[in-house]
Amino acid sequence: MPKAKTVFVCQNCGAESPKWIGRCPSCKEWNTFHEEIITPVSSREASYAKDLAKRVPVLLDDVKADEKNRFKTGLNELDRILGGGIVSGSLILLGGEPGVGKSTLALQLALILKQSKILYVSGEESEEQISLRAQRLNNSNPQCYILGETELENIISHAENMKPGLIIIDSIQTVSTGMLESPAGSVSQVRECAGQLLKYSKITGTPVFLIGHITKDGTLAGPKVLEHIVDVVLYFEGDSNYVYRILRSAKNRFGSTSELGIFEMTETGLKEVNNPSELFINQHEESLSGISIAATVDGLRPFLIETQALVSSAVYGTPQRSSTGFDIRRLNMLLAVLEKRAGFRLGIKDVFLNIAGGIKVNDPAIDLAVISSVLSSNLDIPISREICFSGEVGLSGEIRPVSRIEQRVREASKMGFKKICLSKFHKGIPVKGTEIEIVRVGKIEHLVRSLFG
Repeated sequence: MPKAKTVFVCQNCGAESPKWIGRCPSCKEWNTFHEEIITPVSSREASYAKDLAKRVPVLLDDVKADEKNRFKTGLNELDRILGGGIVSGSLILLGGEPGVGKSTLALQLALILKQSKILYVSGEESEEQISLRAQRLNNSNPQCYILGETELENIISHAENMKPGLIIIDSIQTVSTGMLESPAGSVSQVRECAGQLLKYSKITGTPVFLIGHITKDGTLAGPKVLEHIVDVVLYFEGDSNYVYRILRSAKNRFGSTSELGIFEMTETGLKEVNNPSELFINQHEESLSGISIAATVDGLRPFLIETQALVSSAVYGTPQRSSTGFDIRRLNMLLAVLEKRAGFRLGIKDVFLNIAGGIKVNDPAIDLAVISSVLSSNLDIPISREICFSGEVGLSGEIRPVSRIEQRVREASKMGFKKICLSKFHKGIPVKGTEIEIVRVGKIEHLVRSLFG
């Protein structure tokens, strides 16, 4: 019988060391090495693993890809993120902060899919707790089976007997295998369990949906190799103070990684948001300074979002800079450009920026709206509610063109805006079928004169 060996494993990146060290040489993190006992097992193999020996190499030209292997989930936002639906034999990892709605989304998915058996495995909640959540969702599925189990071998055994159409594991950090003596959630356990589930998924053609925890740094807990093992990595984001949740794709072997899905958390579960522009734009009855509308694109989806800025005199002598939903370093750069290129003395003033709705925006096209809202608050002059902005600001103060401008223009026109402010360097903007006016600006000075005279 092979002897067990003791190794020290970094809980952050999975690096191994024969002895304990204070700082990981791979990820440079301190005090992350923990002792783990690894017992090599050569004789114990899962029953499905024997099928590997039956596989033979085949020619690539002889392999026929079948789109029928992809099936719809019933959630349009999720289907778009996945590239059109769940692919048979795929391993999907869903990560998010505690309380964001990962388990709710997974259970809602299990209750909607009624065309085949669904095996929902929970290592964190009992069957009674899951039943109570299902009652709150006001939905039921006669083919949804609940299993409270954390042993990987037992989970696979039940799956082999049931032959479900989809397996949901909540969560991967609670599952452990008897092949290793390390505790559940350790790097070795997470890596081994994910690898075994991947084998089962590929051999049987059963898609497996994994739920993963998020560390304080915002990354998936466990080894980085976990993201390399799975086929799809999804992140579920959202602020607990807001009702909106954002689903993003960080990796997708079957589709684009530039898609975004928006859900609204309600008492009866997650509700899809089909038109996010209506939610992220507050319709004020009166004009207020410091508010502008940005035409942004996240992935392939255009939507309009409200940017709010407040500029005031520094009370304590040291100016404050605060940003919610926008990169603070980008904000400091834009303020420096305003002071250097446009002559606005903002270095002695407090500047606060907020993206309405609790959403995080990384689109550089929001720069023009941010600058406009800051200038509006500084001058205390409201911006017309009939104009929106889309453009990137460079260090020399020039307004640079952005991508997918046609989609932005059409979305602004659909939402009833009369004007859209763009870079004058855009060539041939097709606006057929729209009645919106294009305002072209080349520098910040042109923007100031156009808005405030």
